[in-house]
Amino acid sequence: MTKLKLGPLEDDKPIKLTIELPAAVHRDLVAYAELLSRNTGQPVSNPGKLIVPMIQRFMATDRAFIKARRGAAAHLISAVAERSG
Repeated sequence: MTKLKLGPLEDDKPIKLTIELPAAVHRDLVAYAELLSRNTGQPVSNPGKLIVPMIQRFMATDRAFIKARRGAAAHLISAVAERSG
């Protein structure tokens, strides 16, 4: 079994998304959906549904983004504390 970064997709309410993908990226997305279907046993009827979990996974593992986000959260917390105190 191929070890993919994505696992089974959550059954979530649909979100309308309109994007343009280069043909090569679309082919890779379709191929990824086929592999994911084989690995999980769940059919991926719309490869576009992979985009959100892929972006989530990317952001969750981007160390610079995580660090910047933590810094922004800490800044926000200290700003609220200053107003309260």
